[in-house]
Amino acid sequence: MTPTILVVDDESDILELLRYNLEKEGYRVLIAHNGKEGLRLAARRPNLVILDVMMPEMDGWEMCKSLRANAALAHIPVIFLTARDSEVDEVLGLELGADDYISKPVRVRTLMARVKRVLRSRGKEGSTKTPEVLHVGELEIHTANYFVKIRNREIPLPRKEFEVLLFLVRHPDRIISRETILNEVWGPDVYVVDRTIDVHIRKIREKLGAFSSHIDTVKGVGYRFKKDLS
Repeated sequence: MTPTILVVDDESDILELLRYNLEKEGYRVLIAHNGKEGLRLAARRPNLVILDVMMPEMDGWEMCKSLRANAALAHIPVIFLTARDSEVDEVLGLELGADDYISKPVRVRTLMARVKRVLRSRGKEGSTKTPEVLHVGELEIHTANYFVKIRNREIPLPRKEFEVLLFLVRHPDRIISRETILNEVWGPDVYVVDRTIDVHIRKIREKLGAFSSHIDTVKGVGYRFKKDLS
């Protein structure tokens, strides 16, 4: 099945450049000129969103937040492509749940490689024949469709928060360093600062409520998911 990529940018020349090169690689392409239009098209469930930050009507930050707050769309990977190239902006983008952050001007070959990496990673995660559901007490993690339940209450988690939690749960009672989490969840070719992991863990804890006591901080090292609290 041909992957569909939604490109959201207010610069027509960027849109046409990306449309041409993505279609040349065999992808289906949807085009939006601002975040509001992008959200409408995101309802078609594209396989990936390439998202500018500075746009009229609704900027990329707000569109990403809206995607991550929608349980039906929260799993869609996002690559920010923007002229805002400061470390603060990059950290913010990743904290909002982006899978990658690429600075303009556009380097087409680099972007295509990142697109393939994100889609390949998504394909591997969804390649199992039988959907996997992990159970830890009253916690359920549904790996096929990216949602978490506690006592039959669905907990919406953005893609990266879900992946961080899933990685910890799959390695119970082991101390996992921040570097390991970064490499396993974001990949070795994506630069993410340690603070991003801490922010993701904090948000996960807030959403899990009382169940967050299963996630233990190991000072100066990383985190551990305790399967049994007794």
